[in-house]
Amino acid sequence: MAMLYSFIPMAFYMALLVPSISGRIDQHWYNATATFYGDMNGGETMQGACGYGNLFKQGYGLETTALSTALFNEGLACGSCYEIKCINEPGWEFCVKNARSIKVTATNFCPPNYVDGGWCNPPQKHFDLSMKMFTTIALYRAGIVSVNYRRVPCIKKDGVKFELTGNPYWLLVLVYNVANAGDIKSVSIKGSKSGWFPMTHNWGQHWNTGQNLVGQTLSFQVTTSDGKMLQFDNVVPANWKFGGTYQSKQNF
Repeated sequence: MAMLYSFIPMAFYMALLVPSISGRIDQHWYNATATFYGDMNGGETMQGACGYGNLFKQGYGLETTALSTALFNEGLACGSCYEIKCINEPGWEFCVKNARSIKVTATNFCPPNYVDGGWCNPPQKHFDLSMKMFTTIALYRAGIVSVNYRRVPCIKKDGVKFELTGNPYWLLVLVYNVANAGDIKSVSIKGSKSGWFPMTHNWGQHWNTGQNLVGQTLSFQVTTSDGKMLQFDNVVPANWKFGGTYQSKQNF
């Protein structure tokens, strides 16, 4: 990801050793840093390590962030939501005056960079925001700022959505538009002619199974990272197609 850097005080290089965030909504504020990527129109928001595809069509828009390794949890944190506010460091006052906090959804991964800056290197907690979100709380010329963050409930419209890709012997399902915890811990699938099968976490919020379920109505059990499970009975009709997206009437 393209990130803008300016001269930064040495304090930013120190690892921020704070408790790791679980799937539970946490009202405590934690320390981190933030940069930005793309441009004011979104730039790189069409795809990412979470697999959401077109973030505008899927309802995420520009209110998005990439997470560093310490927060990304190998993709299981995709879909989680955060409230972030800029913090001025002594002598480095780059926060927008009187700016309110922002709320963003995790839709991408900020990989380690051991050459330039290394803000996303373990064990640092770091958010690589869309430019629109970054400049809402901080000055463009800052490049990187200190922030406080906390997990917050995800507010989503309509029901959970399931996008099906792959082939008859390797079904890959993207689960998205998940409210409240936002991120998913486990998924099980059931065909109208089969029992329940646990799905394997593949990447981002993609889950796969080797069961051939073509021609069957599909149901899902989805458990979010806070332990809440919802069952989506017959959410995908028997005539489903690869590449199709199916919306449920339920959400968390």
